[in-house]
Amino acid sequence: MSRILSSAQDIRQWAEARAGNPMMMDVPDVTATRTLLQLTFGQHALNSDHNEGPDRLTGGFELVSWDDWLAELERQNLALKVNDEAPGVLDDTHEFVARDGEGETTDAARQPPAGSTQGMGKAR
Repeated sequence: MSRILSSAQDIRQWAEARAGNPMMMDVPDVTATRTLLQLTFGQHALNSDHNEGPDRLTGGFELVSWDDWLAELERQNLALKVNDEAPGVLDDTHEFVARDGEGETTDAARQPPAGSTQGMGKAR
């Protein structure tokens, strides 16, 4: 079973309990720039692929502040779909869903750009 997290406080608490960090990447779209959101979990993800700097990640994602990430999540009208808690398990599987879409996965979440770090946050 899963649940939808839409409040900033709930999303941040859920991610931080799993050592999650917010990151974003701007990618050119046909008419404008589109901002992709992602969560990365665990220190190993931050040090992958010979990371050259503290804020730049593989595939163009950058670590950002929670305030910036949550503001963009709100701007895109997204929520986080997560699995229900199981005793003794901190499952970090998540999906970005439309806040008003009854938990349906967004097109952006279904089709990450080539070279993205999708597996880092297990978003689908």
